[in-house]
Amino acid sequence: MLFILLAYRSFISRIIEEKNTQHKAEVLHQKNLVLENIKAQEEERKRIAVMIHDDIGNRLNILSLWLNNLDTKGDELIKKNISGQMSSLIDSARSISHSLYPVNLESVGLVLYIEELIANLSGRVNISLTVSPKFQRKNMFVEVQLYRIIQEFTTNVLKHSEATRVWIYIKDNRKELAVVISDNGQSFEYEAVKKGMGIKNIESRIKSMNAQHKWKNILHKGSRLIIKIPYNELPNQNSLN
Repeated sequence: MLFILLAYRSFISRIIEEKNTQHKAEVLHQKNLVLENIKAQEEERKRIAVMIHDDIGNRLNILSLWLNNLDTKGDELIKKNISGQMSSLIDSARSISHSLYPVNLESVGLVLYIEELIANLSGRVNISLTVSPKFQRKNMFVEVQLYRIIQEFTTNVLKHSEATRVWIYIKDNRKELAVVISDNGQSFEYEAVKKGMGIKNIESRIKSMNAQHKWKNILHKGSRLIIKIPYNELPNQNSLN
């Protein structure tokens, strides 16, 4: 009888272990699907952004230079109007390229690219950036995802929160990279908006980095997003390098 009981317990333990293994495999598979989907999106965004930035942008710049050197023989008003339209097109091409993919992030790095974003938004909201002196550049995939998250957060702030201040903290230590983004706006109820594209995009990108995160929201007082990326969990993504 004791033998049968022990055999039964062993049988149940094996079933539980197999189910746990299967569950872990399914979770890993889902993570890989999310990661591959984000990689594919970023590759396509990068291709289009580079095309706009390098091809269309350069053509517009050449056309603008040509126009400025054109002898219009008194048609200064026409030249001025066309030149104004060209400048507007160049700015639009740059803006579209920038929104699709951070083309210059690889050369300037995450911190300088965030500072550029802050400068572009300075007329609409007050943003401060604090970076740990020990911060070191991460692989391109991680830097792109972090930039996208900060970009998405600030976009949501401008659209919905009525905030006047945004704070960004980046802290690098021996075990993990921590990023905290907060604002002093109206905030939101997580359960009510978690299915929205903004929150989905942010959380998908966090998941792709094998990171942990937490929302701390207080209605009418502000929102805070805390992201922690353990170094032993950093994805090794060279496709966007």
